[in-house]
Parts: sequence; C-alpha cells; structure tokens
Amino acid sequence: MSLPRVLTAVLAGALLVAGCGSGPAGEDDGSGAPGSGAGEAATSPTAEPGPAPRIDVVADLAPADAGTVGASVNQFGFDLLGRLAAGDENTVTSPVSAAALLAMVLAGAGGDTAAAMAGTLHLEDARDVRVGALLRQLADTDDVTLAPANALWADEGFEIEGDYLTFVRDTFGATAEKADLGSPESADAIDAWVREHTEDRIDGIATDLGLPDPEAGLVLLNAVYFLGTWTTQFDPADTRDEPFTLADGGTADVPLMHLRDQTFPVTQRDGYRMLRLPYGDDGRYGMEIMLPDTDSSLPHLLSTLDATEWAAAVAALTPTEQSTVAVPKFELEWKGELTDALTALGMGTAFAGGDFRPMSPSNPVLDSVVQKTYIRVDEAGTEAAAVTGGAMRSTAVTGESFRVDRPFAFTISDSQTGTIVFLGAVTDPRG
Repeated sequence: MSLPRVLTAVLAGALLVAGCGSGPAGEDDGSGAPGSGAGEAATSPTAEPGPAPRIDVVADLAPADAGTVGASVNQFGFDLLGRLAAGDENTVTSPVSAAALLAMVLAGAGGDTAAAMAGTLHLEDARDVRVGALLRQLADTDDVTLAPANALWADEGFEIEGDYLTFVRDTFGATAEKADLGSPESADAIDAWVREHTEDRIDGIATDLGLPDPEAGLVLLNAVYFLGTWTTQFDPADTRDEPFTLADGGTADVPLMHLRDQTFPVTQRDGYRMLRLPYGDDGRYGMEIMLPDTDSSLPHLLSTLDATEWAAAVAALTPTEQSTVAVPKFELEWKGELTDALTALGMGTAFAGGDFRPMSPSNPVLDSVVQKTYIRVDEAGTEAAAVTGGAMRSTAVTGESFRVDRPFAFTISDSQTGTIVFLGAVTDPRG
C-alpha cells in the first residue's frame, strides 16, 4: 500500500488499511460506511468529528521512538503469552492487535485505571500517539501485505466524550458507528466488519463478546491481516510426511517442507536455536522460529523468553549455510478470552469498576477482551489474521540442519522497527 493512498484513504494515518479512515461515520470512506457491512446496520454518531488529522504526529515518529514503543508491544506480547500458553497446546496471538485495542481503551481511562493499564502495556502515557504512529510504520510497506483497522460501535444511548472520540479517530484512524448493540443486526454488522478486514479468515467476534446484548454500551475492535511470500519459497514436491514429536512425547506424521543448501540467519542461544525465514524482496518482515534444544522443552523456553532475550537473539542472527531446513506446513485457528490474563498482569481495575469517565460520562466498565487468530504456513509463504475485541458495558553447519520436528515457538516481526506482529507456540501442527 503506497503512502499517498494511505494519506488519502485513511487521513489520520495511524492504521493503514483501505477503509480505516477517520471521517464522519456514515460517509463512504471505504471501511465502515454504508455498503460495507458495518455501516449498513448503523447510523452516524451524534458526536462531531474531530479536527483535521494530525498527520505530522504520525509521520514524524523517530526511529528511536518506533523502537521504544515496539519494544513495549513486544514485552506486553511475551507477558500475555506467558499467561495464555503452558507449552502443551497451540497458542497464536497478535501482540500488535491486542496492544492497539487496549491502547484505544486506555485513551478513555483515568486515574488508577489508566496507570494500571499503561503499566500492563509498558506505556508511559494514557494517550500515547506513538502506538498509532507505529502501526502506520508497520503498514507502510510494499514487500508484504500488512493491513490493520480499528472501529468503534456505540449503542444508541451511550454518550462518548467528544475529545476521546477525536483522539481515537485522529490517532488510530478508527471509524465510529451508532448501533443498537442489543440487536442481532448490529452483531451481524460487526461480524461482517471482521470478515472484511481479515479477508474472511476470521468469521466474526460478536458472539465471543456476548453480543447482541442490550447492556452493552461500546464495542471496540482491532483487526490485523498479514500476507507474505517467502523470499526463498519451498518446492511443494519436497514436502512429505515425517514424524513430529508431540508435547506428550508421542509422535505424529505431519507435512514437513524442505529447502536444501540455503543460507539463512541463525543463532544458537541458551537452550534453543533461532532461524529467520524472510519474506519478500527486501526481507524487512520475517518469521523467527525458536526451536528448543533436544534436551530442553517448549515450556522451559516459554518460561525464559521475554522481549529482551528475543531482541538479543535477533541481534545475534548470523547468515549460516544450512544443508537442510525442514518446517511444518500448518494451518491453525485460535481463540482466547484475555480478561483473566490481563487481570493477572495488573489490569484488574479496568474490569472491576475502573475509571472510564474520560471515555464517557456514564463511566462504563470493561467487561471482556477477546482475541481470535488464524495462521497458514505453506510452501509459498504465510497468511495470518487477528481480531481483538473489547466490550464496554454501562453496568460494571556443514551438514548442519534446522529441523522443526518438535514443539516450537515463532514470531513474525518487522526488522525496521523491531516489532513483533504475531507470536505463538506450536505443539501440534495438525491443529
């Protein structure tokens, strides 16, 4: 996606995907407007649109700031994975999607609630414009497809503070709609938005958020879609079923893709090795596979892995010729209720009568946060999608090989900003 298209279609420029504009809801901006599903069952919000978008804010993110906020997203991602994954089942998360959704909620928090949420996200400011700016940088590439989008649906009787609405529109490029959140039609519209912005890879999230619900006041969504082609593609003729050691020690035959006599960035760390498979012509994006040593395990790796160790491993990657690279071909779907994990990470006040008066005079409560993900890895490349939703309610070697034939962890990251877009653990590639 080119920058001129971004600035034209998005205006706010924080979340770069066609249709992620910040114009008044109800206008045909290409995303949540009439004719796109989200706009068909909703009317324009009563709040006035914000001032002219602060393009200078999102366009001038310094590399150091991008790296800093990217590191915050990464640390939050590893914190979250540590609460969600025990190493004995598949877990696929999107730190970027969850952080963007929660940053929008955080912008409407005050007092101790804002402090707790910012601490969990490793951010310094309740309204940190760098989060939106980072997303703009992540999407500003032609080497892969990376398309984020944000949207808000407010119930007809839910009043949103004007400055909050202005901030999420200008900073995150979010669309905003008025809807009857107690109606099946609005739930269908929300699910249609999810399908549209994940290329039909995720079928919806309304039911997972408890919709339709007449008590719901505001629904916030973030979606991320990724599509990348390997720089060096695997030959389907070299894919064959081979044993993969499962978490319980048993084995199962899974399709392993093979490359011969290729050079990839590799490093040996304490207890695991990392290999990076780049995407596209310039390799800005890549998949980092973290394979525990044969005398170690995935649970042990996950217990020791954090953003600092991950960044150190990436920095230590060195081009190394591999006689064989064997990687599972897999397609996985995952869904997780994040409320308990976020509470354990220090965000409990947000779910227990927190201070959201900067968002709405009704001071709603954050009722639930849910993430759904999809990933497909095959000979051509990788397709991945994520949607994160939050519901606010008015009531409360020569011969060296890299064989991924046992449980492993992975990231999909941007080498320019050092930001992890997807992060997961695979114990059974059969799904």
